[in-house]
Amino acid sequence: MPLWQGKSKRYHSGARRRSSRKHRKFERGSQATETIMGAKKLRIRRVLGGNSKLRLLAISHANVTDRATGKSEKIKIIQVLKNPANVDFDRRGIITKGTIIETEKGKAMVTSRPGQNGVVDAISVKDDK
Repeated sequence: MPLWQGKSKRYHSGARRRSSRKHRKFERGSQATETIMGAKKLRIRRVLGGNSKLRLLAISHANVTDRATGKSEKIKIIQVLKNPANVDFDRRGIITKGTIIETEKGKAMVTSRPGQNGVVDAISVKDDK
């Protein structure tokens, strides 16, 4: 079922807003893309204005930037450690922006939006030992 992102049925004061029209197709949202670990799988989606978004369904590598040196490299993802977006995403291994992932060279935090950008960019995070 699509999410509707139009006007609220209430004013900020709590008074009821009378609708002057029905829902419009451009106000309809879409289901969230839940990126998981696996062989790379992309879907191209046409969006408003004829533009396109790359929906990343699965990925096995991330572009990790080292904060100290400023250099980036493609590194294999081992597992999802923590996802602040949703507690359930930790268990299911879903990658979203802000997710802490474990890579071959240590922990990293995802800075891109894989479900909309089609790529996993991350920055290295110090290990707390």
